[in-house]
Amino acid sequence: MSALPQLGLEDFGIDAELGLLVGEILGLGLLAMVVSAAIAVVYRWYTKERIPAWITAMFAGSAVAVPRQAVGLFRAATDPAASAAAVFEPTTMAMNVAALGLAVLVAPTGLAIGDRIATDVFAVAGAREIDAEVSRLVRTVGRVRGIQLPESAADIGDIDGYEPVTEDRKEALTGKTLLFPRRLRDGELIERFTERLKTDYGVGHVDVELAKGGTVAYLAVGRRAAGIGPTLAPGTAAVAVRADPGAGASAGDAVQLWRVGDDGTPERAATAELRAAAGDVATVVLDERDAAELDPEESYRILTLPNEPGAEREFGSLLRAADETMESVAVEAGSELDGLTLRDTDATVVAVKPAEGTVEAIPSRSRSLGPGDVLYVVARPEAIRRVSRRAAATAGSAADAPAADD
Repeated sequence: MSALPQLGLEDFGIDAELGLLVGEILGLGLLAMVVSAAIAVVYRWYTKERIPAWITAMFAGSAVAVPRQAVGLFRAATDPAASAAAVFEPTTMAMNVAALGLAVLVAPTGLAIGDRIATDVFAVAGAREIDAEVSRLVRTVGRVRGIQLPESAADIGDIDGYEPVTEDRKEALTGKTLLFPRRLRDGELIERFTERLKTDYGVGHVDVELAKGGTVAYLAVGRRAAGIGPTLAPGTAAVAVRADPGAGASAGDAVQLWRVGDDGTPERAATAELRAAAGDVATVVLDERDAAELDPEESYRILTLPNEPGAEREFGSLLRAADETMESVAVEAGSELDGLTLRDTDATVVAVKPAEGTVEAIPSRSRSLGPGDVLYVVARPEAIRRVSRRAAATAGSAADAPAADD
């Protein structure tokens, strides 16, 4: 059997030197793609975001420019037999431009490959946050499940009864995919999701509904109320006065403000509640009319009264520290709650104001509900929203409901 002929580049009409240059350019293009993918992986790991395309193009071009240009100049400077002018020959410069152009063209491909590898690997490794869609294979056979946040800040609502979150904070939430263990049940998943938004993004309250497939059907956020203002009862004001609080006075104590009258005898200026004291300045909460009578230039004496803090004060402080809030919900005629009892609301109702009559505090769970009843519900935002939805009449039921007597 005769030996097979050895074919070379010359047999196909290709110059050997040209073939080496083409092979070198293709190798540099492959190197640029690998560098782009590696940079995309590192950027995703460090910032948890997708790398901009111009950064990968810059690194891909650098990966080509270093061996083609810098190494050539270094060789010309160190090798006496090499000529520095060879670097600037038209053929060499044309090949350099071709290599750089190929690097820029393959950079997006390397970016996509590296970002996909980083997303899937970090998801399987248990990363806390990924702002890209995890591949179906990883989500199917992996141990994680992702929850995709809304793509627009307009899709994130505000919770009634809470201070609204700033638009910048909502923008920080958009487009993220939060990863959680697959073993979590639906209730546990919502709790973990809520806690993640609170700790990672500084959100005070979260109201969320999850649909099948890990998508968010409804999301609303609120900021936790801060300061003295939200705790002030109607008709009261907080005032800072020059005073001399006693050593045993503390926030929440009932106090009296005393001053020296025109005739030199002490007289009571107002009765208030002490909220804070720093040196000779005390912040007190008192009636608006008494607050208008206080003189900012006068120094008062504070007398602490042996009274326990009011129940409303203690309730307000506990409510501020909890995730629950209190909202009023009106029962409409023909709604789902019309005719049911308080036990059927699946929420804590601390008071009921009927359509006619006075407010009933701590009503019985067996109390029947009727049109016009206003429920004061203490619950988490999502529970209050469910009660409001059940208390609202649909269009058909409202039309069929009998008219009330004058």
